[in-house]
Amino acid sequence: MLHIIDDEDVIRDALSWLARSRQTAAVGYSSAEQFLTALEQPLRFDADGDCVLLDVRMPGLSGIQLFDLLSERHLVKRLPVIFLTGHGDVPMAVDSLKKGAFDFFEKPFNDNKLMDRVQEALAQSRAAGVTAQVHERLATLSAREKEVLDLILLGKMNKVIADELGISMRTVEVHRAHIFDKMQVKTAVELAGILK
Repeated sequence: MLHIIDDEDVIRDALSWLARSRQTAAVGYSSAEQFLTALEQPLRFDADGDCVLLDVRMPGLSGIQLFDLLSERHLVKRLPVIFLTGHGDVPMAVDSLKKGAFDFFEKPFNDNKLMDRVQEALAQSRAAGVTAQVHERLATLSAREKEVLDLILLGKMNKVIADELGISMRTVEVHRAHIFDKMQVKTAVELAGILK
């Protein structure tokens, strides 16, 4: 989902049209405050990724201030920010990029270049979402399951794992089944693939 935050209706409409021309869903916000209100609802990230197109200068909360809030909440990996401005300068752009902004475009901008960067930001957001899901699943494992997981990843067989941990082979099999279930995989190869 492309989140367009700009105080000018014509810019929001043009960017929404441009996004739809690339089969990307878009929603517009006329202010940073309006976006923050929407963000306070139960936060649901889009499976196709999320990206924020953010105007630097707006009445009320500026784009830079909103970006700083997103950074403080550690959301810029899942919500990569591309700044759009007609008032940018090189130091502002460099500072924003150093703080983790995905990119910085000056108006007027090249439509194709902007949308190419949006697609790259959406891909980064999707990857960050997959990583977050894997970490959430790992957090559901018990301490013993984590020990078994580490030995599975080393390629050890159930009997060897049982001997090393001083438990029965049947217990290892139960732990292995729970690990595969919680991590939503069917094989040790698939498990290693999502944890690399």
